[in-house]
Amino acid sequence: MSNRRKGQLANGYRSEFLRSPAWFARRARWFRKQERLDALLACAACGNLATNRTVELHHLDYEGVRLVDGSWHAFEAHADLVPLHPYCHDLLHRLIDRDVVLSRHRTRRDASLVALERLRAKFVEELRHE
Repeated sequence: MSNRRKGQLANGYRSEFLRSPAWFARRARWFRKQERLDALLACAACGNLATNRTVELHHLDYEGVRLVDGSWHAFEAHADLVPLHPYCHDLLHRLIDRDVVLSRHRTRRDASLVALERLRAKFVEELRHE
């Protein structure tokens, strides 16, 4: 099992999907729903407050990302997208990519959740030493 993107999704996810109108519309819906939930927006890793302009949304899995007849569609569930500051998002991907168990032997969702817990623990530890 691997949590890496497969097939056509791997080829176009970064270069096409994340630049598509489908993704920008889905991203906007995610933030609107957060507002309706009256949820305080914070980075899921460091816990610092955020805005829709200061965070990226990390996919816990790619189930909702689909290429249908050459057109991208974004059907991600709200809970499948996690807000992260760009720095924290990069750290999360590095943890997953560098850990053989996370990158090759866990589902993307499980790998993301484990890596996210590790990041949170690191940030808490750093705060204790300040």
